[in-house]
Amino acid sequence: MPHHSPAPSAWRRIQTAWGLPDLTGKGRFVTANLIDSLGNGLVGAFTLVFFVKTTSLSLVAIGAALTAGQLLVLPVPLFLGRLLDSYGPRTVVAVGNWISVAGFIGFLFSHAAWQIVLWQVMVQLGSTAFWMGSSPLTVTVARGVERARWFGFVRALRNIGVGFGGAVSAVVLSIGTTTGLRAIMVVNVVTFAVAGWLVLTLPRTEEEAARSGPAGAAERRTAQSEPAGKPPGGYRTVLKDIRYLRLVATNISFVFSSTVIAVLLAVYVAENLHVGSWVVGVLVVLNTALVALLQTLASRWTEARRPVTVLVWALLLNAAAFTAFGSLLVLPGWAVIAGLLIAMVLYTAGEILSSPPTSELSVVMAPDHLRGRYLGVYQMSWSIGSALAPALLTALLEGGAALPWVFLAAISVLAVPVVLGLDRRPASADVAAPARDAAPAEQLDGDPAG
Repeated sequence: MPHHSPAPSAWRRIQTAWGLPDLTGKGRFVTANLIDSLGNGLVGAFTLVFFVKTTSLSLVAIGAALTAGQLLVLPVPLFLGRLLDSYGPRTVVAVGNWISVAGFIGFLFSHAAWQIVLWQVMVQLGSTAFWMGSSPLTVTVARGVERARWFGFVRALRNIGVGFGGAVSAVVLSIGTTTGLRAIMVVNVVTFAVAGWLVLTLPRTEEEAARSGPAGAAERRTAQSEPAGKPPGGYRTVLKDIRYLRLVATNISFVFSSTVIAVLLAVYVAENLHVGSWVVGVLVVLNTALVALLQTLASRWTEARRPVTVLVWALLLNAAAFTAFGSLLVLPGWAVIAGLLIAMVLYTAGEILSSPPTSELSVVMAPDHLRGRYLGVYQMSWSIGSALAPALLTALLEGGAALPWVFLAAISVLAVPVVLGLDRRPASADVAAPARDAAPAEQLDGDPAG
């Protein structure tokens, strides 16, 4: 008699319809991502203003100090890549959160530029460790064909946390008390500490248990003592992989785009468009709601399509959004708020489409034995972009209100030819990855959850 599998539950049918992965037994991982994202949102949306309100330094001096702190951490991803290969993503992510805790405590007592630089180094070091370990940790938690859905789901969780944190920050800023700003920083310290503990205590997978056991230790000792039998690798191999470096270069455009809400939007709306600061909170909530509702659905749609096609659409949507933001300067006052809403919808659409493919490709295009080092180079695009954004965008804004939007639109358009052909299989077998980074359309047909 033919075997009939049991019908999926109502909840599982809902998960499938919305492009959600199977969440069974993953509560700790989900909670860690959510509260860590909330912590990022609480501080990321108001760090610049925090120091404007709590110190006597100028806006340009604060932006330069934040940038200097990030620049000092630029070489760190290359070191973290080795740690990631040696200790795995769980340890790197947890320790990264706790390093950030130390940095945020330092922020509370910073009054001079050199102090901001010092503690920004700590915060950026912890943030870099978190982001480098996050994608491979997601791959570890994910199951088979649901990998794309996990990346989309984690992105939605992060945006909910960041958006909610940003909205809370906007409310506190509207009140205008330094006590409220310091309270947010204290809450952020707690959330990062808890998130690190949750990640470190995640249930170990069978693969992790095998690697940490006697057999895994013996295998690592053999690999270290017999380099001739080990697959060729190192940072030199990564730098020869032109295909992967194109992904890194493309991601710099998305990194600059991702800083718009934290670095540019609030100052631009208040100082150049002359509308109430409450509008920023509305825009952040709109961004959060759209990502929360549509990210997993978009991931379900994109997993059956070529990553390059998705990334080109994301770049063009970003270019359209930044053009719209800049064009608001010539609109009459009654049209500005409507224009802001349209521009934010375009910006959010680009964000929704760009994040899962870039995060997944950064992992699956790397060979397993060098994944940490590949991610170290990939993280350099985040480090460089995040370091340059505060100083560059604020300097452009000082030079003219339209200049940062022209710059952002231009780099989005210029990234399109860099993306084209990115998902073609490499001609050489020595180049990492291959078939794994193609859109898993065939896998979807065999997904028992679908």
